[in-house]
Amino acid sequence: MTTLFSEISLMLTDPLMQRALLAALLVGVSAPVVGTYLVQRKLSLLGDGIGHVALTGVALGWLVGAAMGVVPNDALAIPGAVVAAVLGAVAIELVRERGRTSGDLALALLFYGGIAGGVLLIGLAGGSSGSLMQYLFGSISTVTSADLVLTVVLSAVILLVGVGLRAALFSVSHDEEFARASGLPVRSLNIAVAVVAALTVTVSMRVVGLLLVSALMIVPVAVAQLVTRSFRRTMLVACVVGVLVCVVGLSFTYWNNVSPGATIVVLAIATYLVVAALRPLWVRRRPRVVRDPHPDIPDDVELDLVPSGASDRTPGGDTCSA
Repeated sequence: MTTLFSEISLMLTDPLMQRALLAALLVGVSAPVVGTYLVQRKLSLLGDGIGHVALTGVALGWLVGAAMGVVPNDALAIPGAVVAAVLGAVAIELVRERGRTSGDLALALLFYGGIAGGVLLIGLAGGSSGSLMQYLFGSISTVTSADLVLTVVLSAVILLVGVGLRAALFSVSHDEEFARASGLPVRSLNIAVAVVAALTVTVSMRVVGLLLVSALMIVPVAVAQLVTRSFRRTMLVACVVGVLVCVVGLSFTYWNNVSPGATIVVLAIATYLVVAALRPLWVRRRPRVVRDPHPDIPDDVELDLVPSGASDRTPGGDTCSA
């Protein structure tokens, strides 16, 4: 036990792990907030498409940095990813809104164009495809102090929009036609969701990587939907799950030489499988609550709750099927 505490204490005093854990904490909170809206809008793969476009931004930042003689060469990689991801997210939202191209076709264009652009530009910048691996799958050793400051700022923007505009964004995500009829600025709100999704991808790429960031946005929400019913509680539980899997997964990589992004995603999926397997236990025990929609009007027929397949008996002796 003493050895365990000393190992944890050693990890927490390591400046590299301090930066990585703080980044993981921010990513664990912000990613599920945006993911809740994407799941509601049935755009779970949007984060994956934006991640591919951000890869082109990483390579473009690398190319510009090399041309300007910036040291290190990838100093402009994250700013480039932010610009490319935001532009890509807005473009796909406008394409989806006009309906000229189906959503899955627009995502496919992002997937293939993003990967091809990233590999092409990184070659022109003098790098190799291997140089992009740390961005594709995450690397805690690459989280610098400057990256951490940018992560804090972008996470603050994501939470400010995602939580502060929750009522309006939920209305648009749930029923766009109703939101438009209610006078809400639907286009602006849709673009706001796309922009914060792009910012979330770029914030998360240092921890889980661009190819796995979509899982961190979606899987915690899927776990939360197994145990909650309201939108607000789903978002809250998803944030808790996101923080736990990020911190635990990242801590695991401190003692084991494995990919942090892959570890976090596998841990999140394992959590989903465990919760899904245990869910029938508390669902069966949950008592059924009968609510009378008109309590002020006397009932002419009373139904007793009995197991399915049996019959309900009315006070007058008549029966009806359950």
